[in-house]
Parts: sequence; C-alpha cells; structure tokens
Amino acid sequence: MAGLAVMTLLGLAVGTGSTPVDDWFQDLGQTHRLPGFLLVFTDGRVTLTVWALLLAIVVIRRRWRPAAVVAVAPPVGVMLSRLAKRVFGREKEGALAYPSGHTTLAVVVFCLAVLVAGVTAWAVVAAVVATVLAVLGQAVSYHYFTDAVGAVFLGTAVVCAAAWVARLDRCQPGCDVGHKSG
Repeated sequence: MAGLAVMTLLGLAVGTGSTPVDDWFQDLGQTHRLPGFLLVFTDGRVTLTVWALLLAIVVIRRRWRPAAVVAVAPPVGVMLSRLAKRVFGREKEGALAYPSGHTTLAVVVFCLAVLVAGVTAWAVVAAVVATVLAVLGQAVSYHYFTDAVGAVFLGTAVVCAAAWVARLDRCQPGCDVGHKSG
C-alpha cells in the first residue's frame, strides 16, 4: 500500500498545476518530436493485447489464482485511476490528468507480465525499461511527468494488492510456503 500512499502524497504535492519538472518534459516534447514514438508503450491496443495474451497463458496453464489476478487487476487499475482523477482534479488542456490512466494500465500489465514469467531477473528488467519508456512517452506528450509517475505508484499498488489478496507466493506448488522446515 506504500505505492498508493506515495501516489496520494505526490498528487497533493503537485496540486492542480504544472511543476518545473513537468514543464521541462513538456518543453522537451515540443522541441524534439521523436520521443512521441514512445507512446507505443501506453497505446491501449498494445497493452490490451498483451493483457489478453497474459490471461491466455495463465488460463492455458490452469493457474487459476494468477488468472484471477490477471483478469481483475487491469480494470481495477483503470477504475482507480479514473476515481483518483476526480479526487485530485488536476487538468491538462481541459482534461483530468492525475494520475495517467494509460500509464496506470501499462504499468499494471507490465507488472502482471513479471508475475506470469515467474519474477525472473530478465522479466523485471524488461518491465522496468518498458515502464520508464512509457513514462517518458506520456511526459513529453499528453500528460505531465508527475501524472505518469503517480500512475506508476498506483499501478504497482494495484498489482501488489491483487497478488496479496490472491495469496500468490514465489514458492513453487507443494513447497513449504511457511518456510518452517530445515
């Protein structure tokens, strides 16, 4: 729940306007249009396709608890993002902005990919790189940088809460979950 607390504190700290850091990223986006290609990491068609593939993988493997987490976490993340936007009331160009819904969805899907892959080093590195690129893509275009950072905290909080509720553990089935032996 630390992610949710940090997202809330950041939202309160930035208020309803832009910050100097946000302005720097927006200026970068105006000066150099090339970073706009980074929006692929938060494109709904891409993230929803990856989400569907992850769900198919866990269903085919008959891993029902992870399947429930994969099925539920993205819509919950989007709903919480929409609720938070109303609570914080931060706007950019007339639209509610904090936290970024596209970035929240992308982060949730990236984190779910890590869970489905088994929390391997390569999966964590790939998810971190994709998240950084997603944040940069939004920060130089549709959102303030801090909107995207808030979304990272919200997205990770959603996945952590879902994994905790589903009692997912890195232990393999049949092992000593309580770690009480030897």
